[in-house]
Amino acid sequence: MKKYFVMMFALIMGAGAANAQEVKTDENGKQEIRVSEVKVSEGEVSDAQVPEDAKELTLRKDVYPQQEEDGDLYHGLSRKLTFDRMIPPHGLEVTYDKTVHIIFPSMVRYVDLGSPNLIAGKADGAENVIRVKATVKNFRQETNMSVITEDGAFYTFNVKYADEPLLLNVEMCDFIHDGEAVNRPNNAMEIYLKELGSESPMLVHLIMKSIHKQDKREVKHIGCKRFGIQYLLKGIYTHNGLLYFHTQIKNSSNVPFDVDFITFKIVDKKVAKRTAIQEQVIFPLRAYNYATRIAGKKNECTVFTMDKFTIPDDKQLVVELNEKNGGRHQSFVIENEDLVRAKVIDELKVQ
Repeated sequence: MKKYFVMMFALIMGAGAANAQEVKTDENGKQEIRVSEVKVSEGEVSDAQVPEDAKELTLRKDVYPQQEEDGDLYHGLSRKLTFDRMIPPHGLEVTYDKTVHIIFPSMVRYVDLGSPNLIAGKADGAENVIRVKATVKNFRQETNMSVITEDGAFYTFNVKYADEPLLLNVEMCDFIHDGEAVNRPNNAMEIYLKELGSESPMLVHLIMKSIHKQDKREVKHIGCKRFGIQYLLKGIYTHNGLLYFHTQIKNSSNVPFDVDFITFKIVDKKVAKRTAIQEQVIFPLRAYNYATRIAGKKNECTVFTMDKFTIPDDKQLVVELNEKNGGRHQSFVIENEDLVRAKVIDELKVQ
């Protein structure tokens, strides 16, 4: 009975103090319960109740408290996102009766609209132009729009309604982050696209630009020349699972050469009679300075990016250049031994 009385007394006193219980057993097997009272004043915690790690825990300015002043609840401590990690959005005005066009430096791969008050889509026949307009007149709440392009760039806009937008046609620059007048921080993360694997689209673009700028002829035995047109393979490069083909078209005639299409396909070296021809077409992932017209007495270089592949011993890679509305077609052959000797890119020279 004494035991229950002590326990009830401890519960009653717990409203104003923290209680600690100690149980002791004597030689006769009887248990004795001792209740000690630890008083805690306001804003003070006993050292006996606070672990060593908790004593060193202090709230910093970059950590959200449990309850914000505006009522937003964070479950546990949450670190604040600082402004150096923010991509500042561009301001964009839209209206109901007019269409706003935005021109990007490369093909658009993704568009997200923050509100049903907006409608957007690619312009017909143009992969790098987005048209935007309002679906509701005089909507009051500001919304946003985000765009990802093929070169791995990310663009974000804060959109609001205006009866007469100040800018109806906007041309976005190719932002190379230099730390000043840019829309992203210097140490920004790159956007990766599925077809390029673990390679950054921005790095692929810089590699192709570097190859085109240096314009070296690493391969000197592969090419074709007919009808005053010469089609050359100047080099094969590799970096991080991708292959880069550096080609050149020389027009030594006075008649311009219009490119219809260029194909890369793996075919059999020898085809027996009455045997079906098997072809495997390889599609380039990217093309830098893709020339569609070569004027008379001029030449143009193009760099193609492809996923890594090899060629069996009984097959070969055929590259075909076809002229539009003409017959001055060109083609050359690449063997597997040429592919495996591709030059590894270990440095970039771009100005």
